[in-house]
Amino acid sequence: MTTPETEAEILRLYYAEHWRVGTVAGQLGLHPDVVRRVLGLGEARPEAAPRPRLVDPYRAFIAETLTRYPRLRATRLHDMLAQRGYAGAVRTLREHVAGVRPKPRRELYLRTEPLPGEQAQVDWAYVGKVAVSGGERALWLFVIVLSHSRALWGEFVFDLTVHSLTRSLVRASRAFGGVPRQWLFDNPKIVVLERRGDAVRFHPVLLDLCGRMRVEPRLCAVARPEHKGRVERAVRYLRDRFLAGRTITGIAEGNTQILRFLAEIAQPRPHPVLAPRTVADVLAEERHRLLALPEPLPDTDRVEPASADSQAFVRFDTNRYSVPTDHADRALTLVADDVTIRVLDGATCIARHQRDYGKRQVIEQPEHRAALVAERRAARDLKGRDRLRAVAPSFGALLDRWALSGPSLAIQVTRAIKLLDLYGDEVFAAAVAEIVTRGLRDTGALAVACDRLRVERRRPVPVDLHLPAHADDRDVVPHDLETYDDD
Repeated sequence: MTTPETEAEILRLYYAEHWRVGTVAGQLGLHPDVVRRVLGLGEARPEAAPRPRLVDPYRAFIAETLTRYPRLRATRLHDMLAQRGYAGAVRTLREHVAGVRPKPRRELYLRTEPLPGEQAQVDWAYVGKVAVSGGERALWLFVIVLSHSRALWGEFVFDLTVHSLTRSLVRASRAFGGVPRQWLFDNPKIVVLERRGDAVRFHPVLLDLCGRMRVEPRLCAVARPEHKGRVERAVRYLRDRFLAGRTITGIAEGNTQILRFLAEIAQPRPHPVLAPRTVADVLAEERHRLLALPEPLPDTDRVEPASADSQAFVRFDTNRYSVPTDHADRALTLVADDVTIRVLDGATCIARHQRDYGKRQVIEQPEHRAALVAERRAARDLKGRDRLRAVAPSFGALLDRWALSGPSLAIQVTRAIKLLDLYGDEVFAAAVAEIVTRGLRDTGALAVACDRLRVERRRPVPVDLHLPAHADDRDVVPHDLETYDDD
């Protein structure tokens, strides 16, 4: 390719200075054919005829096959052609296929605006990991948008269960002041259990809520996110305007911040289609077209059977919650929402706890443990324990701690008696008082405290002698040392 400046210089040198074609080409560093082309002298050299290729006899077959199967890979085509006598390489075939493969027809979309109160679109945005007691959990932002007014509502959640979904839908309906006629979802398992084409089997918990709220559940096509583009844009809007540059460390803090953001920034923003009216203005009109909320609102608690183990705990979401000891090994009912855990025996609530989102945590109430401590103390109140209490008055606090957890209570008491025998009453009593004050309970810590106090009191190192059973019955006859030889 030549630039306009070069072509102007060629014309000047040839017509004004009367230079020959070869001279112009040598002066400007061009091929003579380029100079002739610019000057319009002579005809361009005919292009060389294309070389025959091994794939040429199979062009019609390739075109027909790609028309029927546009996404067929070149390697599969090579296998098919090899059976028909093709001896060329895959690379040659791949170059040919790249030039003749049918281009997919670009799909066109008709932009439509839903009627007021007709539809709401639902999705979740992944926020990140949040540290909790015992580990970390994934934090998600539930997002719902009314398709007509573009009004947003959202809340942070730790679990993506169907009960969490129904709870968020009810809260969003209360915030909007009504319910649209459709909820449009993607295809997660908490929404649809099975789908084959247009045949869909929704989750029964979600279907039950839709029935009571008088809402039709709808699904967008598989792998077609543009069908729920309004909530996709809402998620992007929240990422750019709310989540960007902000650190969310917990659900309570995050929900306080997002509700303030929705009220102060998201709702007063201009409507993307009906500007200069705001989203809040359009929402005020759309509320009159929303379905009325049922009274009372549907219950969205998670209810499931549970059983208390031998230590009077029920398990839920990796954590353990205490119940009264007289309900151990009994069939119970657990009722959970995102705030409270209740344990029922029939219709009677026997335990209520605040829900803990930590992992592998033990949540217990003191009154539930007091009965267990009393039972274990009464069952194993032996004479050895009486001796330990008499020497160390604060030893009872250690017994209470051992009764709740740790190795066998009998083993702990045996180790404590051994320390008492080794170090004596004074050192043992002081060591027990020290570890009780420090909130410790391990017998190893008790042994360390005993030895440190022994050193401070300049006591000799205790020696644990293991004598045979008959040693106490033997008399030792003293000997006169003068009878021994000096040698």
